Amino acid sequence: MVYTKTGDKGETSLVGGTRVKKNDLRVECYGTIDELNAQVGVVAEWTRPISDKHYLSLKEIQNRLFVIQTLLATEDKALYAKMPQLPADTTSSLEKAIDAIVDELPRNNAFIIPGGNMAGAQCHVARTVCRRAERLLVGLKEHVEVEENICRYINRLSDYLFVLSRLMVIADGKEENFWSAK
Repeated sequence: MVYTKTGDKGETSLVGGTRVKKNDLRVECYGTIDELNAQVGVVAEWTRPISDKHYLSLKEIQNRLFVIQTLLATEDKALYAKMPQLPADTTSSLEKAIDAIVDELPRNNAFIIPGGNMAGAQCHVARTVCRRAERLLVGLKEHVEVEENICRYINRLSDYLFVLSRLMVIADGKEENFWSAK
């Protein structure tokens, strides 16, 4: 069944059954990660015709984001321990991917305006959602324990999406849009 009617009064259940308001900060965090995951899915589809390698990386990222969503939705520590976890090297793997992309890019010292092509523009949309997710995570950490690995990964993911946007524009033979103070 798609609908349960249990959320009709503005509440939802965390993993484990605890009922909370739908605007609870924890729900905002994993909901924003869900939105990010959907945006990364769009990026993946725009990227597929340009690079199979990066398409597959984005699909892996989506799986990691789903793990993060699940962990953020789990309040019970015993249940949390049984959930799929982020591998310890998740952030360092993302850093290696960032470094590999940067090695392919021309040097740049200017601010980039989102656009260039649809893949590049969509990377920027996902990047901004990622930054919002990070801000919400910082707020959530003031109230509940959030693994540092999750925070590091989300922080690095926005960097990955930024460099991927540049690569997708350049690989497609398009021009990057640079900010001008004029």
